[in-house]
Order: sequence, then C-alpha cells, then structure tokens
Amino acid sequence: MITALSERPEEIRHFFAAPWQFQQTFKTPLKDLNRFVSTFLALFSLEKGALSTDEVAFEPKKLLQLLAGKSVQLENVWSFDLNVKGQQGIAELLEAVLGDWVDFAFVPLPESFAIYADHDEYTTFYANYESDLSALVMELENAGFTPVVGYTRGGIDGGRR
Repeated sequence: MITALSERPEEIRHFFAAPWQFQQTFKTPLKDLNRFVSTFLALFSLEKGALSTDEVAFEPKKLLQLLAGKSVQLENVWSFDLNVKGQQGIAELLEAVLGDWVDFAFVPLPESFAIYADHDEYTTFYANYESDLSALVMELENAGFTPVVGYTRGGIDGGRR
C-alpha cells in the first residue's frame, strides 16, 4: 500500500539533517532494476518505508503508472513524499523511482539502511553500523552489481523545503 503525504516524513527529515555515517555508492543498473532491488531487499524484513524527492529531472512515468494502478494521485509530480507498506510495495516503489531519474531519499522501518539515489544513476546506501553496510555491499557485489570505488556522496540536504 502506497500513500501520498502532504509533508516530508520525520524519518526523512532526520536523515537529511544527519545522513548516516557509513555509505557505499553503486551504479544504478537501469536494465536490471528488479534484480538489483530484490538483491538488497532480500537481506531485510521491512514493514514500511518513507520516500521523499529532492529533485525530479523528468516526469516520473513509471512511478505515475505504478501509483495509478494503486489509485494514488500526486498533487505535484515534481516534488512529493510517500509512505509505503510491505516488502512487495517497497520493492515496486523503489524499482519505479530508480527507473525514473528521480533524486530521492528512502528510509525503511526498521531503519537498517537508507538510500539516496540520483538521476545520474548512482544509488548510495547508508547505514549506522559498518557491519550492516558490509553485508549489503557484499550481497550486491556477489550478485555482480558495480560499486563506485572511491566515491563519497557529499552534502545531501533535502533542500526543496
């Protein structure tokens, strides 16, 4: 279940104010998004998640199609906040926004990792604990996904509001 929100969720505001200490960026595999998302989500049992845009470069057609199928409408397709429940809903939402060149933050519950992705096709995973990030990175690398070596994402501030 996906719900459009009228304001940025608290967990996203906290993440933008203080991104988690450990991070690793991967090249977003646009032609293999289903497997990419399935690979990292398989490590976690997630109840729900919050997603908030930072910038939308192009009309998010895949996301709009997903939302229309779930009878969810956005007031503004260029700036939006969403809640999603359930592992399958999380997977569908992430796959859609990763494929639409949307800059966004995603924080699930429980807060085992966070994502900041951008329209330059980079997906950065964050964790509060190095061991959590290491497990996620190892799973993605073992599945053949490409880490961006030596890249550290600088200041994300969620500046749209």
